[in-house]
Amino acid sequence: MMQRMSFLLAVGVMLFSIPAPPQKETHAVMYKTDTTQETSMSGDIRAVAPGLERYEQSRLFGEVWKRPGLSPRDRSIATLVALIARNQTVEMNDYMNLALDNGVKPAEISEIITHLAFYSGWENAMAAVISAKEVFHKRGISPDQLPAASGDLLPLNEPAETQRATSIEHSFGAVAPGVVQYTTDVLFRDLWLRPGLQPRDRSLVTVSALIASGQVAQVSYHLNRAMDNGLTLNEASEVLTQLAFYAGWPNVFSALPVVKEVFDKRADANGK
Repeated sequence: MMQRMSFLLAVGVMLFSIPAPPQKETHAVMYKTDTTQETSMSGDIRAVAPGLERYEQSRLFGEVWKRPGLSPRDRSIATLVALIARNQTVEMNDYMNLALDNGVKPAEISEIITHLAFYSGWENAMAAVISAKEVFHKRGISPDQLPAASGDLLPLNEPAETQRATSIEHSFGAVAPGVVQYTTDVLFRDLWLRPGLQPRDRSLVTVSALIASGQVAQVSYHLNRAMDNGLTLNEASEVLTQLAFYAGWPNVFSALPVVKEVFDKRADANGK
């Protein structure tokens, strides 16, 4: 009996002393924006399209994300907006994590999703909700870090809003009165005044969504509004460069004439 117990004890000690097999390294998110980044799909890309993987590492993460004209935070916002607006969810969790690492607050991601429900469609926002819920859960982000459902709103620019509402009513009031009513009551007198996003960032979100989804007809109005809200010409230019990679060259080139016209008119108005 003693010999059997001694044998079992020796086996137990030996088993505990065997080192555990090394864990396979995984890359769940894209961290460290100061170096070439590894995405959760890098291995898959390499196995299917090595040229694409090279462009992703050398050009997209190696150059575009490091361009100085737009902060990593703003690049993350424009990129995340493009994914939501186009309902591209494969890497959405990765880019939400990257946005948080780059300084975008959980409350701002929440507001971006809410805003895009109106500018990119309800179901696109619902798809983003699923990704955000997973990311928030894994990072321990609690509901008290998110904007309230309702509350005090930012001040309204009464003259500008009256002019906008009057113009829309005159043009489309007889065509779609419901759209005109909700545009005024919900979008511009509620959504746009929610304090979870600063006006400049809300404009950045809107312009990025319009370009990413090929909706150039309203780019002029919203780009002017964005620049009135503090987005600089250089920043707007870099948003186009960022979106070329995430929304495609055709969408950006379709927007370029409209953007150029806005830039030219503002330069003329400023006497440049």
